[in-house]
Amino acid sequence: MALNNTYEARLVQQETAVGAGVQILLLALLGSVIGLGPAGWLTGLVFAVSTWALLSVALHRSRLRSFGPANRVTLGRATLVGGVTALVADSFRSSPPVTVFVGLTAVALILDGVDGKVARRTGTSTALGARFDMEVDAFLILVLSVYVSMSLGPWVVLIGAMRYAFVAAARVWPWLNAALPPSTARKTVAAMQGVFLLLAASGYLPHAATFAVTATALAALVWSFGRDIMWLYRTSRVQRVAVRREVRELVAS
Repeated sequence: MALNNTYEARLVQQETAVGAGVQILLLALLGSVIGLGPAGWLTGLVFAVSTWALLSVALHRSRLRSFGPANRVTLGRATLVGGVTALVADSFRSSPPVTVFVGLTAVALILDGVDGKVARRTGTSTALGARFDMEVDAFLILVLSVYVSMSLGPWVVLIGAMRYAFVAAARVWPWLNAALPPSTARKTVAAMQGVFLLLAASGYLPHAATFAVTATALAALVWSFGRDIMWLYRTSRVQRVAVRREVRELVAS
């Protein structure tokens, strides 16, 4: 049994290595087609190695016996996000071809709605898979916001940085780590970020429309985070009051 578990663990780890290999192949393809520069190559390689390392550690800790079809879809999305990241890094030297940039990003966004459905239909939903999916989404939004900020200004980076700021704040205020109730509005706002940023990054819209679309995305995100933070604060406050009441009753008795 131990040997079988070791063999399965190796197979799972091999899939992450295959993902890194595919990432390098994508970078080579981009290099041959559009002439990816040193910044793009370096950023893409760092992304590939970092994804492989972090995912390998997470898989080891979770002790998954199978990588699963949904995680394979998410890993494919991560590969595309790595390509987009390389293009954005290279854009400081020269703007990437719009068709390639939009194509990679659009496919990554479309696949965002696929991995979850695959996980549910195959019964392979896991906490690791959900976290992997969320991290890929968040990083793509950060990369897109950096790219759009080159034309609209640094304020656009707030869209991509907000989720990471929330995670950092949760280390200081643990009540932010509490589970949130399901929300269609939250999911809608999260989904619109990638679409709106892609529209802004494509260059197809007039400058005023690009500004309006990006500002709308930021405003919606601020509202969504603000609503969730208020809910978490009120809930934690109610819980603290309840705990104090119980303590007083115990002391009085």
